Amino acid sequence: MEEFGRILASGQVRGNQATARRRAAPAPAELAKVRDDAEAPARVDGEPRAAGLDVAPADDSGKVVHKVERNFPATLRADMSNLGPPEKPKAGLAVPDTNEYATWHKISEKDGPPGKYLVNAQGVPVYYVDPGINGTHRVAPDGSSVTKYDAPKATLMSYIIKGILNQQLPWGLVLLGVMIAIVLEMSGIPSLAFAVGVYLPLSSSSPIFLGGMIRWLVDKYLRRKFANKELTEEEFVAETDKSPGVLMASGYIAGGALAAVFIAFFAGLLKERSDQVELWSRAHNPFFNGGWADLLSLIPFAVLMIILYLVGREVILAPRRTRTER
Repeated sequence: MEEFGRILASGQVRGNQATARRRAAPAPAELAKVRDDAEAPARVDGEPRAAGLDVAPADDSGKVVHKVERNFPATLRADMSNLGPPEKPKAGLAVPDTNEYATWHKISEKDGPPGKYLVNAQGVPVYYVDPGINGTHRVAPDGSSVTKYDAPKATLMSYIIKGILNQQLPWGLVLLGVMIAIVLEMSGIPSLAFAVGVYLPLSSSSPIFLGGMIRWLVDKYLRRKFANKELTEEEFVAETDKSPGVLMASGYIAGGALAAVFIAFFAGLLKERSDQVELWSRAHNPFFNGGWADLLSLIPFAVLMIILYLVGREVILAPRRTRTER
């Protein structure tokens, strides 16, 4: 689940480099080594060098050999007092590296991106380990694709924790949010649900809204069903929380979590098989890839919504007690 990203180290470059040839499409990524005394040409095939890129010396025919992207400054050095246990680069390299490097977890954003680094005995970072969750590099140095997973809630919490620890949290925005939450609660609107809808992407909050609409429709049915029992509001809420629809929705939540764990496990440990399944799906599965993929994917989602509504209305999969009452 980790990708060893594009890294610049003193004396050599290791990681994801794009090999360039004169007026040709980039070839697959491969490992490049650049000596400190190597002089890069000022222009590449008559065109100025791209900003932030170093170009290795041209060969005898005048063709550019390598173009190297810098991920962090060459002057970055690790804190030797905070080094962790040694590790070997795991996978994704164009050329295998069997050496062991000390681990260094960089916290601050000064002189380079924070994260996990593999450093040599002199404290020089050699590799940057891009995490599988909230990672930014989706192509490994060997040219293979790497699946990354987003965690918006964890990202938000990390921003708050880092802001408190380094005393750079914008307290004005926090206090403004507190005032808005107070106004919402005084208006009878749940502030927590509103806040979740603000920071979650629309792709995540839309299914939550649709699930809430199904719960509202089921509650209307249950209110008519229990109308002759003269239940208080608290008793009615307790009855609706025990409805078959709520139990099935809980199963949806558990099933979605287990499916995500299975997909992550499958993509991490059986990556070759996972890539084969993805290639087959792109070629043969219209629900996965194609011009109508997004629209077709709504079909199984609509089926899940209809089943949940019918279960909540006790039309299908009704408990034995309910069948007896009927």
